[in-house]
Amino acid sequence: MKTYLLIWYNSGSECSNPSEVNSRLMSLGFKPVQGPYDYVYEWNKNASIEDVLRFGDKIHLSLMGTGVFFKIETD
Repeated sequence: MKTYLLIWYNSGSECSNPSEVNSRLMSLGFKPVQGPYDYVYEWNKNASIEDVLRFGDKIHLSLMGTGVFFKIETD
């Protein structure tokens, strides 16, 4: 299973730099990719909906205060 992440940056002064956002996401295990998504997280198991929701909560907490918006998609 993989979780894909798409990031939208805000150009306002309250938005963190892309390098800071990248550091936070990589600390969660995301890898940057080229293509329709910005990052991918590869699960080492078949994750349940609850696992994905808990991971979404971690992403939300990690990006809080950065001024970015995100979208996750898991398959």
